[in-house]
Amino acid sequence: MSELGEGMTAPDFDLPRDGGGNVSLAGQAGKIVVLYFYPKDDTSGCTVEAVDFTALSDDFAKAGTVVIGMSPDPVKAHDKFIAKHSLGVILASDEDKSVLEAYGVWTEKSMYGRTYMGVERSTFLIGKDGKIARVWRKVKVPGHAQQVLEAVRAL
Repeated sequence: MSELGEGMTAPDFDLPRDGGGNVSLAGQAGKIVVLYFYPKDDTSGCTVEAVDFTALSDDFAKAGTVVIGMSPDPVKAHDKFIAKHSLGVILASDEDKSVLEAYGVWTEKSMYGRTYMGVERSTFLIGKDGKIARVWRKVKVPGHAQQVLEAVRAL
């Protein structure tokens, strides 16, 4: 499978989300979507990233943008993560990793000489037309949410 890039149609998904119910890409039709993938709820980098997106949630909303975070954690973990940090973003649960794989972010990683499969921290900016407008791979968290907001405003 070729890597997803700008101008390509974003793969649809319909997954369980925090608080119950489901969230789908098709359900966001006519809106800009920031879809960010992160490794694990309540770890340091993932917490900073979610808090940063939450801090800018009003700005994203004013720009007609929905922010969705996705990890392989179960909904129950998402609910605890949101409650603990007062998060204001949607968190989708991809326990079977099918969407992570469709977006090419379920990858082989290595730490301390050991290889394992995990989520490559990535963000996809999806336009109102359902096409990928921008991709950030191997995201460095500091300043990332602000960078994404600037890209949204430039659409």
